[in-house]
Amino acid sequence: MAGFKTSSDDSQPLSEINITPFVDVMLVLLIIFMVAAPLMESGISVQLPKAATKSLPMESDPVVLTITKDKKLFLGKAEISRDSLENKLKETFKKREQKEIFIRADSDLAYGIVASTMALIKNSGVHKIGLMTEVSSPSQSSKK
Repeated sequence: MAGFKTSSDDSQPLSEINITPFVDVMLVLLIIFMVAAPLMESGISVQLPKAATKSLPMESDPVVLTITKDKKLFLGKAEISRDSLENKLKETFKKREQKEIFIRADSDLAYGIVASTMALIKNSGVHKIGLMTEVSSPSQSSKK
């Protein structure tokens, strides 16, 4: 009987690798990383104020200053003291053509603290200061 395997061939080990479980695991890992990647972007927890506005386009590598509820300052993800803020900003913007910074301040923070921080930023030579907010829908802003 030509075309059929004989019983002696059945005892040979299978030399093919089944990649279906491997592909399944890779797809699950891909989905996990796609969901987790946006969550890892913002490491410092602040409650941003809400505003019913459109997002502005940002440059590829914006400088972000975060002010937490307990008045700690973070330039990017590095914590800095209030005293060293001006010098650190001068150093950061020395090689940058566009002197623009974005402030992420907690919504429960006193206005005076944000205003004094903005004054320090201006003294360091930064010309544009942007305030980051959470985008809220028009229906949420009309409820307040």
